[in-house]
Amino acid sequence: MRGVSERQTLGYRAPADGVGTAVEPASLDFTEFGLLPADPHDRQLVDNVHPSDWINPTPRRRYNLVVVGAGTAGLVTAAGASALGARVALVEQHLMGGDCLNYGCVPSKALLHVARTAHDVKRAARLGVRSSEDVRVDFAVAMDRLRRLRAHLAPHDSARRFSDLGVDVYLGKASFCGRNAVMVGDQRLTFSRAVIATGARAAALPVTGLTEVGYLTNETLFGLTTLPRRLLVIGAGPIGCEMAQAFASFGSRVTIISLDRQLLPREDPDVAAFLHRRFIQDGIALCLGARLTRVARGPNGKHVGFNRGQGEEGVEADEILLAVGREPNVAGLELAAAGVELAQGGVRVDDRLRTTNRRIYAAGDVCSAWKFTHAADAMARIVLQNALFFGRKKARALVIPWCTYTDPEVAHVGLSAQEADEQGFDVRTFDVDLTDIDRAVLDEETNGFARLHTDRHRGRILGATIVARRAGDMIGEITLAMTAGLGAATLSQTIHPYPTQSEVIRRLGDAYRRARLTPSVGRLLKGYFRWLR
Repeated sequence: MRGVSERQTLGYRAPADGVGTAVEPASLDFTEFGLLPADPHDRQLVDNVHPSDWINPTPRRRYNLVVVGAGTAGLVTAAGASALGARVALVEQHLMGGDCLNYGCVPSKALLHVARTAHDVKRAARLGVRSSEDVRVDFAVAMDRLRRLRAHLAPHDSARRFSDLGVDVYLGKASFCGRNAVMVGDQRLTFSRAVIATGARAAALPVTGLTEVGYLTNETLFGLTTLPRRLLVIGAGPIGCEMAQAFASFGSRVTIISLDRQLLPREDPDVAAFLHRRFIQDGIALCLGARLTRVARGPNGKHVGFNRGQGEEGVEADEILLAVGREPNVAGLELAAAGVELAQGGVRVDDRLRTTNRRIYAAGDVCSAWKFTHAADAMARIVLQNALFFGRKKARALVIPWCTYTDPEVAHVGLSAQEADEQGFDVRTFDVDLTDIDRAVLDEETNGFARLHTDRHRGRILGATIVARRAGDMIGEITLAMTAGLGAATLSQTIHPYPTQSEVIRRLGDAYRRARLTPSVGRLLKGYFRWLR
């Protein structure tokens, strides 16, 4: 385990050749981001995304675009604008690559791959594959692999790579000092247009004793080197569910406590029920509809009290993972100086992603309800068109899927049946169970289904949900159909290789076409076939 006293300071070298402008010495707290100062992989990561010898350039007279934040939205915006010939500055206070590379998609999916492999090996005997010893996960090796792969991917998001792309990269804290300027240390960056892409961080929770006892978030979880014997997860959203199942596969005794009464509260109740049953099978204890009351350190570890309406209950853990949502990173930006207003979800933007200062745009988690890497990427592309080329692209036109990478995965795109009904659609819903799909039967992965919501009269696809082992890979086909404005009948006409689990999508299209055979159409067909001799 990391100790709270471990701290590594990174300073900037003064320029030896007089080129560039030295900034004030900066420090990077490794433990703040779940990094290990002595680990060679984490050192390699930092050498790419916050190099200690970096020298900020001398600001140009005026930039076409200044991008504040080097997560997905900021990197896509900066690279795209520079490739088009714009003069671009990119500012990052902490780690380039943002949430996705450093403590989000990349490390979590590396860990989930190990968990899924462990699960498959444990059930291999049912398939006739014998193992000579008990299956156990070497947690230290799994975490070393995570750090190695993260460091391997880091050059894609590195300061040097973006500098080579023609972007002026500034490492330091940005704050607006006017409607068309940003300060980074004592350097003033003037711009024609700017983009706020500072992302979001793990939300806090005002529970007595929680801060004093200490807890992990997704930003510090991946710094663990020892598997906690007992892990308590607070929150039943995607991050909480993914990590709960992974650590249960590794051998931790996992408990989830959530104020919500179902897992994945944004999903349909029967979708959550599928996952609920699987989590019980995995040995995960679920305390849903629970209000946290207090946290304290006891003789047997960290004690968490909660109430589900039946009196005070408690659970003890060695580590607590707090996963109750995300909060936008806006502290210290001095947005008021730029005339940029905040809304409940972060920076206030219109449908073209303009802030209340028409020179400044925002993209990604700092302004969007869709806190996904792929959504940030898509929003950055809208900003490029609208900010630099007077475009009129609208964020509401985006068709954004999402996936929770539990086992089975839960993928969704578009509206739920309730949302479609509230918007005035006459909704028809079709379900196909994976027990009807040959490949799912052969793989013994029948725990799931696919669901399609359509407009009853026109066949327009309104939304879809897939619960399956590879749901995240499968949902893209329906997303493409929705983006292109293709109706549900097109799904029936699309040929899939046999046998694949994605055949369930064609079956949804078949179900839609069968539903169009109304009694009156049936009578006409019967008359036709009586005539046809």
